[in-house]
Amino acid sequence: MTELKICVGSACHLKGSTEVIDIFKKCVDSRNVSDKVEIKGAFCLGHCTEAVSVCLNDKIYSVAPENAETFFDKHVMNSLCEELL
Repeated sequence: MTELKICVGSACHLKGSTEVIDIFKKCVDSRNVSDKVEIKGAFCLGHCTEAVSVCLNDKIYSVAPENAETFFDKHVMNSLCEELL
C-alpha cells in the first residue's frame, strides 16, 4: 500500500491542503487505485515555506491545487507501477 501524507498544518491549510486532498481522493477513485493508495493527513512535515507539503515514499514534495492531479499521475501512479516490477 502506498501511503500519501498531506500536511494539514496552518501554513499548508492556508495554501490549499484541503483542496489537494480532495483532488487526490478523486484521482484515487477515477484511477481505481483505492486498494493501493492510502491518503492520510499529517501535521507539519517541516517544509512550511514550500507548502502544500506532501510526503510520498519518505520524500517531501510541494504541491498546489493547480498541479495536484499532474503530481498524482507523475509521482503516485509511477510509484505504483514501480512496485509492480
